[in-house]
Amino acid sequence: MPSKEPVPGTRGFIVPIGGAEDKMADRRILKRFVQLCGGRAGTIIVVPTASEADDTGQRYVDVFDRVESGPIQVLNLQTRRQAEDPEVAGVLDDAAGVFFTGGNQLRLTTILGGTAFAQAVRKANARGVHVAGTSAGASFVSNHMIAGGREGSTPKAGLVTLAPGLGLTNRVVIDQHFRERDRVGRLLTAIAYNPYAIGLGVDEDTAAFIGPDNIFEVVGRGGITVLDANDLESTSMARAREDHPVELVGVKMHILINGSRFDLLTRSVVR
Repeated sequence: MPSKEPVPGTRGFIVPIGGAEDKMADRRILKRFVQLCGGRAGTIIVVPTASEADDTGQRYVDVFDRVESGPIQVLNLQTRRQAEDPEVAGVLDDAAGVFFTGGNQLRLTTILGGTAFAQAVRKANARGVHVAGTSAGASFVSNHMIAGGREGSTPKAGLVTLAPGLGLTNRVVIDQHFRERDRVGRLLTAIAYNPYAIGLGVDEDTAAFIGPDNIFEVVGRGGITVLDANDLESTSMARAREDHPVELVGVKMHILINGSRFDLLTRSVVR
């Protein structure tokens, strides 16, 4: 479960970004995140742990500087020992936002999962710190994280691998680079495993700004595919053999674009 809010309604936004967000033109998503964090007044912690490239953190420092953000601190945690350091967790005390970069989401879970830093991020979000993640970072923010899988439009047994994520929300399973990499089948497979969760397939340069009221708004040039298996009539998942197609009857699908809003509690589009 997400960390308990000290005061109801104080939770910060959760912002999964589908990857390849615009860093050169209007930078709509990153500007929106910076505004949430208080503009020049808000400190943002950039966590490039998912990436093995040495310059990832600095590249985001430069990008955020161009959108007139406040101070940026790069926290490049590479070992669990670093992530368990109480002083490292303490950098969140004065932060307005946390940004997880792209890369390999298994680096995030194996290095950060369950550590003092991960717990500090959860508590910070509950008290109002906004948390965004792009690509691998987007998958990481939810409780059920897609750790890997194959492309394809048809759900199949074993098509996707799930792992525990950061756990800022347990209401969604997030997949990124969604339309660009044909990931409909693996997201359908993920929600067939757990019909309670709503599948969010986030296209590149697109984000879901999930508010403390569990209503999200789509921001960006692509779309978000919402897959809802809550009213699933039947499924063959329990008896399907490995790599065989799975029948799903009664799944709802919505395609939402920039400006669309969706309520994760009522599982409905907000008009």
